[in-house]
Amino acid sequence: MNTYRRGWTLRRRVLALLAVVGVLLIGLAVAEAVVAAKNRAYTDALLTRTGPLRVQGQEMLNALLDQETGIRGYAVSGNRADLAPYEQGVQQERDVAATIADLSRDYPAIAGALRTAQQQADDWRRTVAEPVITTTASSGTAAGQALITAQARQQFDEIRASVGDLQTAILTEREKGARDIERTGNMLVMLLIVAAVVVVLAGTLMLLSLERMVIRPLTGLAQQVREVAAGDYQHHIAGSGPPEFLRLADDVDVMRQKIAKDLAEVRAARENIEWVNSQLQKQAEELTRSNRDLEQFAYVASHDLQEPLRKVASFCQLLQRRYAGQLDERADQYIAFAVDGAQRMQRLINDLLAFSRIGRLTTGFVDVDLNKVMGDVASQTEPGRQYADAELTWGELPVIRGEEPLLTNLLVNLVSNSVKFRRPDVAPKVRVSARLVGDEWEITCQDNGIGIEAEFADKIFVIFQRLHAKDAYPGTGIGLAIVKKIVEYHGGRVWVDTDQAEGTAIRFTLPARPEDVEAAKAAAEADAAAAAGDTDAPADAESPAATDDAAPGPVGETADETGPAARPTPVGRQPDGTQDEDPPGGPPGHGTTGGTKERVG
Repeated sequence: MNTYRRGWTLRRRVLALLAVVGVLLIGLAVAEAVVAAKNRAYTDALLTRTGPLRVQGQEMLNALLDQETGIRGYAVSGNRADLAPYEQGVQQERDVAATIADLSRDYPAIAGALRTAQQQADDWRRTVAEPVITTTASSGTAAGQALITAQARQQFDEIRASVGDLQTAILTEREKGARDIERTGNMLVMLLIVAAVVVVLAGTLMLLSLERMVIRPLTGLAQQVREVAAGDYQHHIAGSGPPEFLRLADDVDVMRQKIAKDLAEVRAARENIEWVNSQLQKQAEELTRSNRDLEQFAYVASHDLQEPLRKVASFCQLLQRRYAGQLDERADQYIAFAVDGAQRMQRLINDLLAFSRIGRLTTGFVDVDLNKVMGDVASQTEPGRQYADAELTWGELPVIRGEEPLLTNLLVNLVSNSVKFRRPDVAPKVRVSARLVGDEWEITCQDNGIGIEAEFADKIFVIFQRLHAKDAYPGTGIGLAIVKKIVEYHGGRVWVDTDQAEGTAIRFTLPARPEDVEAAKAAAEADAAAAAGDTDAPADAESPAATDDAAPGPVGETADETGPAARPTPVGRQPDGTQDEDPPGGPPGHGTTGGTKERVG
């Protein structure tokens, strides 16, 4: 307590301790940075200079051997073409010498050995190679061979010895660099050990100080607070320890006094909250009843509208068949408008009815194999795909919990939109794939169509929203709204990937089954263990398994997908159709767009 009265508060003590530890750690960090910089410089020199120098030394010896081989061959044959190794060796020697000179700027011994080897090589060419070439060209092969004497061979052996001295100098510098790296590495380890000791000592001192200055006073204060919390609101709270804790005890005591005063207000507030909760419950029940009435209204209204629409459409079509060509052209046009409007109204009502039924008429969630669902989708979209010559492929898809009819409708809408919004000069290609992200399956429907601007990425999922005129692309504008409602009903989310360079990629998530998540985690842990085992293998060993892992995967799948790999294989082709026109008999029905190719893998 005397220390506290002299002004050594808890904050001051902690700051003093942290300052001392900080100065020590900063000093150690600076020393480690200096040593690490040296270590990095030595490593760079070893990797980028002395290492390549060894290769260049061997290249220089090969160039000299090529020169001697070329001279001997020319002296024997007298064919000028046999001098090609000599000329190429001379050029290679010059290039290699320039590279070695550039890399050995900081190594005088290597530079000196290089100059000696170059000088001897120049003397050999001047005294042996060039005279042999000249004599053979003018006097024949016998005269040229006579110049290749034992002295000439001894002179070339001296060149080889000089190159060997050059390689020895390079090896010496490389070993010196390796020793420097080892020395600086040991220094780094020592500095890290010292830093760890400083941290451990500082932590121990901090724990002891906290026990004496913080934990004991706080324990006494907490005991008094528990007595107050038990109901003794008249108990006076007194503090001990540093000045900060004394002030804290005073503040807690003031709070105790205020609590006793506010008890009555708390009871009144509790009663008010209970009343508000009861009102909210009534409103929630009213909202549920209102939603049920709205759903019933949509169902009844759609059914009640079907009969007059069918009558209007039937009689308009009867007028069209009976009086076509008998009235004027304007009358035929009006009748066609009436027929088209009635048909579009029927499609709109059917789509609205389907939208209202999602989540209301349920069969319960079961395990659904999306591979089987894609088979049904391919069958339902076959007429439109056959007309558009569209290619539909999908990878290995998961099994999820959901309602199969709704999931089929979801994928039919996505595939249909991909083919419908195609480019007129490009055959449509639609790809459905899946990958496991966390505890959700992320499923992607990607095409090569006209694409979607980023500013309209959210608008397309709003009911009755269209980005094109109905004459350009038929439809009611409710398909993607149905997609969104089905995905959200299954506990997922849907969005447009705006980063696609071409076409459109619509992604949605569905909750994965727990067993699939556990299997993926087990596979990831096994891969990590296998990767750790491969790291322990020698660096220069070539493993066949590693070569297999480097093989490219299936086209269209990314390496980071944790779901099953997709291996597309063709399963059928129908007769080709045109791309730019609607199929005969009118546009495709709702939810289908068609294709002529299917692939599944």
